[in-house]
This record gives sequence, C-alpha cells and structure tokens, in this order.
Amino acid sequence: MLPSKVVRHKAGRFVPVLLAGLILAACSGQGPQQTSNVNIQGPATGRSDYYLQQVQQSSDDSKTDWQLLAIRALLKEGKYPQANDQISQLPQQLSAVQQQELLLLRAQMQIGQQDFGGAQQQLGQVKTDGLSQDQQVRFYALQIAAAQNRPSLALLRAYIAQEPLLQGADHQSNIDATWQALTQMTQDQLNSLVINADENILQGWLDLLNTWHTNSQDPQMLKAAIKDWQTRYPQNPAAKTLPTALSQVQNFSKASTSTIALLLPLNGQAQVFANAIQKGFNDAKNGVLNAPAPQPAPAAPAATDASAQPAAQQPVDANAAANTVVSPAMAANTPAQAEQPQPAAQPAAAQPDSNAQVKVYDTSSQPIAQVMQQAQQDGATIVVGPLLKNEVESVVNSQTPLNVLALNEPEQIQNHPNICYFALSPEDEARDAAHHIYEQGKRQPLLLVPRSSYGDRVSKAFAQEWQKLGGSTVLQQRFGGVSELKQGINSGAGIALSGTPLTVEQPQAAGVAVAGLTIPAPQTATPAPTADASSGSIDAVYIVASQDELQLIKPMIAMRTSSRNNIALYASSRSAQAGAGPDFRLEMDGLQFSDIPLLSGSNPGLMQQAAKSFNNDYSLVRLYAMGIDAWTLANHFNQMRQVPGFAIDGNTGKLNADTDCVINRKLAWNQYRQGQIVPVQ
Repeated sequence: MLPSKVVRHKAGRFVPVLLAGLILAACSGQGPQQTSNVNIQGPATGRSDYYLQQVQQSSDDSKTDWQLLAIRALLKEGKYPQANDQISQLPQQLSAVQQQELLLLRAQMQIGQQDFGGAQQQLGQVKTDGLSQDQQVRFYALQIAAAQNRPSLALLRAYIAQEPLLQGADHQSNIDATWQALTQMTQDQLNSLVINADENILQGWLDLLNTWHTNSQDPQMLKAAIKDWQTRYPQNPAAKTLPTALSQVQNFSKASTSTIALLLPLNGQAQVFANAIQKGFNDAKNGVLNAPAPQPAPAAPAATDASAQPAAQQPVDANAAANTVVSPAMAANTPAQAEQPQPAAQPAAAQPDSNAQVKVYDTSSQPIAQVMQQAQQDGATIVVGPLLKNEVESVVNSQTPLNVLALNEPEQIQNHPNICYFALSPEDEARDAAHHIYEQGKRQPLLLVPRSSYGDRVSKAFAQEWQKLGGSTVLQQRFGGVSELKQGINSGAGIALSGTPLTVEQPQAAGVAVAGLTIPAPQTATPAPTADASSGSIDAVYIVASQDELQLIKPMIAMRTSSRNNIALYASSRSAQAGAGPDFRLEMDGLQFSDIPLLSGSNPGLMQQAAKSFNNDYSLVRLYAMGIDAWTLANHFNQMRQVPGFAIDGNTGKLNADTDCVINRKLAWNQYRQGQIVPVQ
C-alpha cells in the first residue's frame, strides 16, 4: 500500500487535466452560439475584397461581423451600391454591439449620398455609452460631417467631445475646426446660445471668442489678451494647443511701409483707371480724407440731375470701367468716360497721413519683371499693384521676396505668405449677393443675366457661393440687349420667371475627411428640373443689367408675374448709375441693389468731392475708392495676412481676408422705396 501522501500528490496532478477536459467539453457543446473573435469596434484597415472573402469563408456571428467590416471598407472606397447590397444581406437579428455599428454605417452612407437629415436621424439612435473609443471618434466625426460645416451649438459640442479622443495632426485639426466654427457664428447665434452650467470647456471657448472680438484690431493687445485667457482657462484644450490662426498672432510684427512702390499702367487703355486709383491712393496718403471739407470748386456741368440727389441716394455705375480692373481687354468697349479726371479742390489744411515715401512705376513702359526688380533695388518695402491680371500672374510666379498687395486676382489663386489680392470684380459682387439673398431667408433664386461671357462669370460665381452656403441648384435665364428687350415689351410677351439649372463644379472631389474618417465625394446628383414662378418655387431674382436694361426688365417681370407671388427682386450695382431720376426710382420700387459704401452715403462730403472730380462717372469713383482702400490695406498688410478676423470698414466695402489673403468685400445694400433710396435693414 502506498503512503497516503503519495496518493494525494498523484491525485493533485490529475486535477488540472480534468478541469481542462471539462472546459473543452463545455466549449464544444456551445456549437453555433460561439462568440465571434472579430472586433467590429476597432479600426478597419483592410480592403473590402479581403473582408468580403472572409464573409464567404465564415458562418454564424463571425460572418455578420465580417460583413460589417466589409461595409465599412466599401464606404471608405466610395462603393455605395456594393455597401448597400451588403447591408440588405445582413440578418434581421443583430446583437446590441452590431446594431450600434450598423447605425454608424448607415449614417456614413447617407452622408456620402448627401442625405444629411437621414444621417442625423441614424446618429440620434446611437447609444454612446456602449461605443469603443474608435467608434466614438467615428460617431462625432459623422455628427460633424452631417452638420455640413454650418456652425451651431450641436457642432461645437461634437468637436469638444471628440477632442480628448484625438492625437497628433487630428488633434490640431479639431482645435482649428472648433475655432473656425466659433468665428463663423453670427452675432444672433451667439446671443441665443444657452449652455449648461457644467460646460466649462465650451464656456472657455466662448470667452476666447469674446477676447478675440474685443482685441482683433490691435495685434499687440490681442497677444496680451490671449496670454491672460490662457491663465484663466489652463485646462481648456485651446490653452494648451492654440488654434493655428491665433498662434500666428504670437509671431506678429508690423510690415514696413517706409517705401511703397505703386505699380500702375500710366499709358494705354487702362490709364484712365490707373489715374483714378492713383488719385485715391495719394489723397489717402496726403490726409485729404481727414481734412475739413473743401470750399466748393467750379464743377463740370452734370449731364443729368443725379448731382442734385442726396449723397446717400447717389447710385453707382458698375459698368465696363469697373470690370476692366479684372479684364483689361474690355477697355475697348468702354464709352467716352475714359477722359482724364478733373482735379479735385484740395483743402489747404490737409496734413499727410504718413511719412511713407511712395514711388510710382509705369507698368506699361517695360516688362513687369523689370519693374519689380527696379522697385526692389530702390528699397521698396511693399508693392501695391500691378493692376492688370496677366501682370499679377507674372508677379505671383516670380517668387518675389517683397510684400505685394496685388490690385487684381489671377485665374488660379496661389497662397503665398507675402501676397494679398485686392480686386473690384463682378464675381466678388455676385458672391456678396449670394450671401445677402441667403441671409434674407430666400432659398430658390433665379439669375437674370446677359447672354455674354460677363453673364457667365457672374452666374458661375453666384452659383458656387450659393451652394457653399448650403443652397440648392441655382436656376438661370439669359437675355439680350436693350433692342431685344424692347421687342419683348412691345409684343406684350413680358418675362416669365422660369429658368434652367446652372451646373457648376464644386471643389469637393476629395470628399470629406474628419479625424481619420474618410467619406468619399457624394454621388453625382440629378440636375433639378426646370422651375418657374407660377409653381411657387422661385422666391428671389438677382438681375445683372444696365440701368436701361433694368428699366425694361422690371415691368416685363410684372407683366407675367402676379404680385401675390411675393418674389423679391435684387440687382447688382451695374444698374445703378448717374442719371437715375425720380421717375426711375419710383419704377424700381421695392428692388434692392448693392453698392460700395462710398456711393451709399458713408461719407457724403467725400462722395460729393469725388463725384465732381470724375464728372459724375461712378465707375471711376469706384476705382478712386479702391485707391483709398489700397492705401489702408498696404498700411495694415500683416494684420490682413496674419491676424484672423481683422477687418477694415473701407470705402469699397467691409474688408477682410480669407486664408489665401484674397480681400473679400461686404457691400452696402439699398432699396428703392416710394421714390427714395434707403438702406436695407
């Protein structure tokens, strides 16, 4: 008989083996209910063909998980029909984890197909508590994408919730995007925000926005204010990682304007336009704008009664002269307004606004490369100009080290840290009109534009900006000149407000990428059908016409459109020019039109002086105002280039720069009302 301790030792050796056998038997007994080892809550880095192969080789729960991973890969590759086919093949019964993943996938598909409302409904059913970190990142990225970059409280909360989940470049992008959403909110949106008491991070962001609003016009004060904010909100993610736009302020230094090179064509077709710009530039430099109003000087006889109107009611002539700033080739079509401007009465007490030395260079006398080289040799610290489009393109491609405020825009904008673009263009005005009409709550605009390349440019700019704002397809209708319009009004045909869809290419081919989540570009949408005013679908008409054309177009619209349709009419500054008497103003009753602030009464004394100087040619007055603003922009070059939100109330509009330092202009809007011209509230 063996000793008892030996028996106990051998029995102990058999216990692990017995337990292992029992565990294996239990596992084999589960059969089809085995839990899948595929992780659908983690990253999916494979391609769709790999996951689809796994679907074919698997069964039970693992097959469903492989299907869900395959759908993710198909969506990432932009294969929406195949992804939808896989969704339809999923079993009816899904686990809670699988159901949550499917909601995310459906939302992603709907965003790719531009069904943003449907995506938001899917996301509203997601229970975030059960999501993995990877799924949470995707969830908030989908919320952000579904918001279509439209700033809102929900969008801000999504960015804030996503921030702690990100690292590296994605984290900085989140900080920058949060700041962008904040700065794009209107004052009404900010005033209506109601946040919870425990939303400390959001409160910090809002205080940073207020700090920026209060100090954005003074870079040095803004620097100090940001440091103070960082001290008060040390735990805010922006205190640790400033938005890129604000971090640039820390390195701000004012650009030198001791020697300014003004590059203009002083001979040839564009000379008259250059003269108007140069006069505005010099008047601003010499302090004429800040001096007491001069004694009236004998003025050339006005061709119309326009000079007798109050300054605030003087319309702007936005015809070929202003357009030549963008397209000098049109100068040959400019009427006799290309005469030399009359010298203005100079106030004796005017004091120079700056001690800067201004040297003027004639770009029509030698190649632009030689002009730039000479300006650099002469010690220029900043260049204002050139004016002609092809010369601007040459300067941009020259890699010049000088700061340049170009007075035009090239066909393709290039972002250079030392170049800004300032132009008066019909495209610029059309984009401003799109914003104005959209802000007034209109959603179905019709464009009435000339049947010409000019009309093409305006239509394209308006439609692109409208769709960026979230608007639908824009409709357009073309018209001929005055003679064609007269035939229509004599025959009683009128103008039926119907149009065809305007198809424009949007720079969004790369799709949407948020925090590592890629949503390919939306599928090509079916063009909207032709619409007309009788169907009630058109609620606004933007008319780009001369004064003579508009005088025929408005009554022709009334001939075919019932007043009950309540369609709002808008016009570009092309139709507002000297010579608009009381009869015209009564005929235009209700119509809104855009203007530069100088021609809208922002400075009546300067307006009267400019009108006399240029014999009531408001095209040249616009260029004179451009020269004034060019002086101001040159003296605030680095602020426009580096300080986010920096803006100037200029004579050509409220000026601010985008990320490429293209100077945008927000125009003044006026309305004809009972024979008067009043500001649009």
